[in-house]
Amino acid sequence: MCDTCGCHITMGNEHLIRGDGALAKTVDGKVTVNVLSSLLAENDHQAAHNREHLDQQGVLALNLMSSPGAGKTLLLEATIRALKDEFALAVIEGDLETENDAQRIRRTGIPAIQIVTGTACHLDAHLIHQALHQLDLSRLDIIFIENVGNLVCPASFDLGHHRNITLLSVTEGDDKPAKYPVMFRAADIMLLTKTDLLPVLDDFDPHQAEAYLRQLANPAPIISLSAKKGSGMTIWLDWLRQELMAHRQRIQQGQTIRPVMQADSLRLHLHQTESPHHHNHTSHHAHL
Repeated sequence: MCDTCGCHITMGNEHLIRGDGALAKTVDGKVTVNVLSSLLAENDHQAAHNREHLDQQGVLALNLMSSPGAGKTLLLEATIRALKDEFALAVIEGDLETENDAQRIRRTGIPAIQIVTGTACHLDAHLIHQALHQLDLSRLDIIFIENVGNLVCPASFDLGHHRNITLLSVTEGDDKPAKYPVMFRAADIMLLTKTDLLPVLDDFDPHQAEAYLRQLANPAPIISLSAKKGSGMTIWLDWLRQELMAHRQRIQQGQTIRPVMQADSLRLHLHQTESPHHHNHTSHHAHL
């Protein structure tokens, strides 16, 4: 995927390879050929800065990842309705095009920053950094980051967040954890979504989906829920409350937590690029 889409270069990090950017030239003065490993290192540096900034304000950042259509936005809408009187929430939305999802979130009455990535099939730490500067972190408790729908690349990029939440819709195959091990190994929790459809989807076995996750040696909790019907939402909301409490206890002890980024997925990105000018670059628009 990344060999053709140019997803490793975004409007958030392309300043590093342009003009006098830190990665624009090699030591011998030539245009950088192998920029990707350096971009990933710069991403990790920016992610650490993002996380430090969030920790200073006591904000928990959660990264939602899934294939397109797994129900991330619907889950966020239901979560916000349930918790917005209890906690101060905000959402950062990542999509290839349109502000549709951010507009849906704003209708719930909380701030939503839209990042339009263009060709980039994931968010990165530089894009999140720009979005964070449009939020008053001192007034927030939890930031949800809705990543671009994609079961590969988002698992590679540390955004400066604290937990990975991976959604698996019952409208997909129950073997998705086996087919996309990089993504599901990165999960700190797996949510089985749209479970209200299970009575008419007899080819999806939740027990088999869990078995595939366990075969990846991932002990992450699994919550089955339906944001549309409300089933399982109480367990999910309690998990969020516990995570925020644990996060603030860590901060009081001078500690933080970061999600485990997947080396296998990073290797997918470590390819040679002939020139950064050969890639179709992305556009980024952020609005409140």
